[in-house]
Amino acid sequence: MSDVASLRQTAASPAYRNVTVEVQPAALPTAPVPLDVVWTSQNYHDYADPFMGKPGPEALARDAFRLLRPGGYFIVIDLRSAPGRGMADTDTLHRIDPAVVRRQAEAAGFVFAGESKVLADASDPLTIKVFDPRVRGRTSQFAFAFRKPGAGR
Repeated sequence: MSDVASLRQTAASPAYRNVTVEVQPAALPTAPVPLDVVWTSQNYHDYADPFMGKPGPEALARDAFRLLRPGGYFIVIDLRSAPGRGMADTDTLHRIDPAVVRRQAEAAGFVFAGESKVLADASDPLTIKVFDPRVRGRTSQFAFAFRKPGAGR
């Protein structure tokens, strides 16, 4: 079963009757109503890369802001690069500097709402490809929450 099929099956459960699964193009996502949450895991960095058509992660942050209701949340979980690397490792190592993500989301209009370090792994050197067997499944990641200003905290 595909990830989308699995998500749709879960959303069909009575416990998740308020959840709708939408599959959207990367370049210009839409939603029938303002969203409560836009969540991206391990692919924010991909928006900078040729295979995605290079819409740019800044575009993803702006689109998330546009799609969310006031007070809605933009959640970004991604693979940490070494500090100061910016977006230099997005295509080669599949990593991104958390500081860049925060700057981009805040430039789109979001307010930083918090960070979890639960996915951090100090044993990851941050300088090798995330698919390398030495770190595969143990990459250091960051988890950020951003809030769209307005009502509905």
